[in-house]
Amino acid sequence: MFVRAYLRASTKEQDASRARADLEAFAVERGLIIAASYVENESGASLQRPELFRLLSDSLPGDVLLVEQVDRLSRLNAADWERLRAEIRQRQVKVVALDLPTSWQLAAAHSDDFTARMAEAINGMLLDMLAAIARKDYEDRRRRQAQGIEKAKASGVYAGRPEDTKRNAAILSMLCSGQSWNTIIRATGCSRSTLSRLAKRLAEGASSA
Repeated sequence: MFVRAYLRASTKEQDASRARADLEAFAVERGLIIAASYVENESGASLQRPELFRLLSDSLPGDVLLVEQVDRLSRLNAADWERLRAEIRQRQVKVVALDLPTSWQLAAAHSDDFTARMAEAINGMLLDMLAAIARKDYEDRRRRQAQGIEKAKASGVYAGRPEDTKRNAAILSMLCSGQSWNTIIRATGCSRSTLSRLAKRLAEGASSA
């Protein structure tokens, strides 16, 4: 059984590898070896996750995608979750999550076709349920955050996130030297949206000069 670990955090400030020890302990307890790990800092609410899709592309039928919790795999809306689920099903990858014990029982089971299909159906239902809960948690947190910002703005105390002027200056310098966006993102760890904003700022500065 080829096990591929997927570790995700939402921002560069968070440690995507935090759960590695728990995943390794889970594997050791079951006599498994994690043959490959895929680590990235991307939002679980987006399908734009290169490492997740590299994992799926590398996978063969029967491989295990191991995650700490279902929300590490998905905080997607219903339509995007169904797209991801379809990709997983097409590649015949087994999702095993530490917070979904039945997922391991299904992956390890050697039973007749009827029992296997019933177990897969039950596990799929539970996986869908946890993915829906993860999405609701994401939306609730976003709503509370927006409410907090609006309240702070009304009170005149909201200043937004302070700009990383040193990093942004380096990004602007790299843009001026003609380096590619992918190179800049790898070198600085900035998001594509931040890079787009700075490129626009650079272009506006050039046009007004």
